[in-house]
Amino acid sequence: MAGKFEVCEDKAGKFRFRLKASNGQIVASGEAYETKAAARKGCESVQKAASGAPIEETV
Repeated sequence: MAGKFEVCEDKAGKFRFRLKASNGQIVASGEAYETKAAARKGCESVQKAASGAPIEETV
């Protein structure tokens, strides 16, 4: 099973997304968004930006 994005409402009534690996571990999470639609767009932005993104070591 591939990883998945989840969109949820936080305690403050804002919407957030998290990216979960296939083992259920959270590997990334997004900022607070005012609407569920905006959180979904955040997921889409991460999907686009991560596709083919290089790994850079800064150490």
